[in-house]
This record gives sequence, C-alpha cells and structure tokens, in this order.
Amino acid sequence: MSERVCKLATEKSEFELWDAYVDSHDEGSFFHLSGWREVISKIYKHTPHYLFLEKNDTICGVLPLFEQKSRLFGHVLISTPFCVYGGAIADDDIGLLQLENAAAELGHKLNVDYVEFRYTKPRDNNPNITLNCNHSTYLMPISGDDQAILQSIKKKQRANIRQSLKNGLTAEETTDISDVHRIYSESVRNLGTPVFPKRYFSKLKEVFGDKVELLSIKNGNQPVSAVLSFYYKNSVLPYYGGGTPEARHCRGNDFMYYTLMCRAKANHDCEIFDFGRSKNNSGSGNYKKTWGIEPKSLYYYCHLVKADSLPNLSPDNPKYKYFIKIWKKLPLFISERLGPYLSRFLG
Repeated sequence: MSERVCKLATEKSEFELWDAYVDSHDEGSFFHLSGWREVISKIYKHTPHYLFLEKNDTICGVLPLFEQKSRLFGHVLISTPFCVYGGAIADDDIGLLQLENAAAELGHKLNVDYVEFRYTKPRDNNPNITLNCNHSTYLMPISGDDQAILQSIKKKQRANIRQSLKNGLTAEETTDISDVHRIYSESVRNLGTPVFPKRYFSKLKEVFGDKVELLSIKNGNQPVSAVLSFYYKNSVLPYYGGGTPEARHCRGNDFMYYTLMCRAKANHDCEIFDFGRSKNNSGSGNYKKTWGIEPKSLYYYCHLVKADSLPNLSPDNPKYKYFIKIWKKLPLFISERLGPYLSRFLG
C-alpha cells in the first residue's frame, strides 16, 4: 500500500497515535504534540489542519498547521504559530516532501498568502520553499549537580549568578497563574510587544499538565521574576518569563534561570536547557550568549501562494517601529486588555 496524506480527525485514539509518533521521532518536539491543536483553536480561534502521512495503517509523518486570517498580518497557513519549532517530521525526506506538498496544495485551496514551515534543520529537496529566517535557538547541556551547572556557565554570567545567590532570593513552583502572567505582562509591555492573554497560560497548564511548570522568584515576600516552562523528553524550555524592575537590582532573572536548570536536573533528570528562540544580534540573543551558549540557526521556510514576496514581520520593520514605541508607553492595565487582540496573530 502506498503512502497517503490524511487529516487528523477528532477521535482521542488518533491524537494518541499522533503523540506516540512524536514521542518516538528524534525530531519530535513539544510543539508537535497534538495538545496545541486544542490550545490554539480554543484560545485564538485559528483553524487547525493537522496532516499526517500513513502507510499500512501506520503513521510515518506528521505536520501540524493552523490557518490565520488578519487584515493587518495577512492570511497564512503556518506550522506552528506560538511555537519556535513545529515543521513536518517524517521517516525520511520523501515523506517530508509529501507533507510539504500537501500543505502547499491546501494553501492554494484556502487561497492564503503563504505557507510557513518552522524547522531546526535545513531542507534541500523542495525547490518550492524559500528560507525566510534570521533567528537562532540556544541549547545548553545541563551538567551533573548545582556546582557543576554553575561552573559550566561563562565566567561573567557565573559572577552575576553568585551575586544573586547572596541576595536572599527564593524559588518556588506555583499554581498562581495570575501572578506569573502579571510579571510576564509587564516585561513584554516594556519591550513593546503585545501580551498573550492569561487564559492562554491557563489552557497550556490544563492541556499539558505536568509538562508545564510555573516558577516564581521572590525577594522576601515580593515576586520579582517568574517563568512558565515546558518539560519534554530530556529538555526544559523556559518559554514565557520575565521580571519586574526590582529584578534588575537583585538579579532575579539570573537567579531564576540558574535555579530552573538545577531544578530540571534534580527533579526531572533533564540534560538540555533550551533557552529558546531569539532574533540574531538582538538583546535577548546577546544575553543568552553571556551564559556561554552558542546560537544554533533556525530554518523557517515559506511557500508563496498569493504573496509575491517573503513576509517581513520583524520588529525592525519600519511598518511596526512606531507602534512598538507607543506600546512601550502604555499603562500596564491597558496593554493587558488590548494585547490579546493583537498577539493572536504574532505567534
């Protein structure tokens, strides 16, 4: 029987088969898991199109996709919004090509502007997709114990962490999504970025359960930093985090990420600290380098459908610079209310 591309139905059994394939595949990431189908469709109302490759009633490839429509940001088919990874995975390159071609065909049928695939490795057997990415990811091995982890960090950043350890800070896992979201909201507002809604954080925890952890850093009784992290396979991914202005003085964020490494090793036996995606030569990317982490290029490809040129959604785009400047000055309560209406298209 030849391979065929199918669309994921709504039966729980199909979700389980999908996730079992992701679990077993070397390149299967947290962002390939079927739970994102529920999270993104419920919170942001984007239409899911989950494709899988089947042979002899066995899954041999998957591709999660979502359709987004916006007057400001266009009509796109993307794998996967709000996720740094998530392109097709398959048993071989031929399978990848079949899934990409099926996605392109779907994109033409839906009359989107373009289809986007997010990969961690380059693709070389599809002439119909074009690289459009200037981001890297930052992966760091987690050493044996707390002291070994500290020694593995670059000297200058190690000194910052040692200073933070003298400041009486404490770390605790929390169920207080409101507290974590408030700190995160303030941080992204200060960067000029619309915030994701609190119900998104709640849905992530509801759907993924123990794979999602909320960590709060306190100076005395006052929370100064917080992070929502994903645990999957042998990695921990601090995904949504930030700190208050006070965190700069007590080095709350330095303490937070170091503590997260130690907790991930001790409690989950994690081997990789996935510090996530940053734009090349950006402030956040440079901060990650101070930990001694070398950037690893990401490969996002576009298949153009209606669009005649590659999209430019970078914050450096003059189209968005004035908006970002204004957004940074908004009161927090306003940015928290307006942000969710815009952030649903900024994944």
